[in-house]
Amino acid sequence: MSETLTHSAPQKAVLPKTWFGEMRALLWIGVPMAAAQLAQFFVFTIDILMIGRISPEDLAAAAIGTVIYFALWMIGSGPVMAVSPLVSQALGADQNDTQDARRSVRMTLWIVFLMTPFIIALLTLTEPLALMLGQDPEVSKKAGIYVLALGPGLAFAMATMALRNFLAALEKTKIPFILVMMVTAMNALLNYIFIFGHFGAPRLELLGAGIASSLSYIFGFFLFVLYIRLDARAHSFQIFKNFWTPDWPRFKEVIILGAPISVTTWFEGMLFNAAVLIMGVIGVMEQAAYQIALNVAALAFMLPWGMSMAGAVRIGLAKGAGNKPATRRAASTTLVASTLAIMLLAIPVGLFPEVTASLYLNLEKAENAEVIALVIGFLPIATAFMFFDALQVAANQLLRGLKDVNWPMVFTGISYWVIGFPIAYILALKTEVGANGVWYGLMAGLIAASILLGARLWRQLR
Repeated sequence: MSETLTHSAPQKAVLPKTWFGEMRALLWIGVPMAAAQLAQFFVFTIDILMIGRISPEDLAAAAIGTVIYFALWMIGSGPVMAVSPLVSQALGADQNDTQDARRSVRMTLWIVFLMTPFIIALLTLTEPLALMLGQDPEVSKKAGIYVLALGPGLAFAMATMALRNFLAALEKTKIPFILVMMVTAMNALLNYIFIFGHFGAPRLELLGAGIASSLSYIFGFFLFVLYIRLDARAHSFQIFKNFWTPDWPRFKEVIILGAPISVTTWFEGMLFNAAVLIMGVIGVMEQAAYQIALNVAALAFMLPWGMSMAGAVRIGLAKGAGNKPATRRAASTTLVASTLAIMLLAIPVGLFPEVTASLYLNLEKAENAEVIALVIGFLPIATAFMFFDALQVAANQLLRGLKDVNWPMVFTGISYWVIGFPIAYILALKTEVGANGVWYGLMAGLIAASILLGARLWRQLR
């Protein structure tokens, strides 16, 4: 049974009237969100940094496991991402509308936890699926173990992101950043304990990395629940009030908006993850090197992603308030800020690939020499496509803030699977270009996406 709105006359969001004012408002929430995205993703980076100290085979297993894990995570990401436009547009129309926001967040959490048993069941198929896709048998076995250890934390990771999106719509981003940093620090400590067997714990290696991440995600979720209860503004929304009462109209609305977002995210994410499998066909060393270079590119991506998530909030508020000039200012500032943000990491990575490689692998070990050489070759190409990556994610998030999700789904499908994947597959496996061909295919897909999504955004803003 849905809740009935009972508050007084609507109070529309007050928005800046200048480009500079909008940029300041964007950075106020965007910088902490970008930093939080970077810190949250660093959970997986810590895994890779520490797993790389075990062996290249374990690193390749983590790469395959991450492909399967994120393929399923992306299915649930749509409803989670839908929280931002639903809440921000509701608050843009009426800053006092706590009931509408509560309905959206509550039903999103329902969807996340209801789909979790099915996702975990699919995770048990990791090893046979990897074998079916031509991956090394020993690496496939290790990947299956790693993913099963990650599984229990999956729902809590997605639920935490939903709560973070709710808080971002309230312009609450600084304390959430601190909480994410706490979770990252906890993950690093648990990795140190369980991977290498310190403080009396058994040495679990790859299994330990998965357990550490799951425990960290569970811990993070309850930290955010506690913060929402303690913060006066967030608590006023009573997010967990009548939590067990179904609200089927809003449940349906979240799914209708979230499903295309899930497909869009899957189109993009699976292109990069399918590249892991292409690399695995070429060789284990190429796969391990790709995992490192991809992790670097993904770390850089977190900055424009966080900034563009803030942009989705800003444009959602403007859309809800019916303020067309403000929507244009939100879009332009987000595009500029997202592009500049990714350059903060792209430039040093492109200039110093050897230093970057040394963070992941011991340069003095002879068995790492081949992987290190491949990483150093991959990183300049990865750096080159980061500019287009920032543009496409900013355009995509802004369109989501406008609740425009169907055409972006089509455009990403064309960009990544009609253009990007065939180029990557053909160049890598059918020509002398080899492993570098994968990166050229990824770049082609991102260039196409930035053009198509940018054009769609321009048309919407007209």
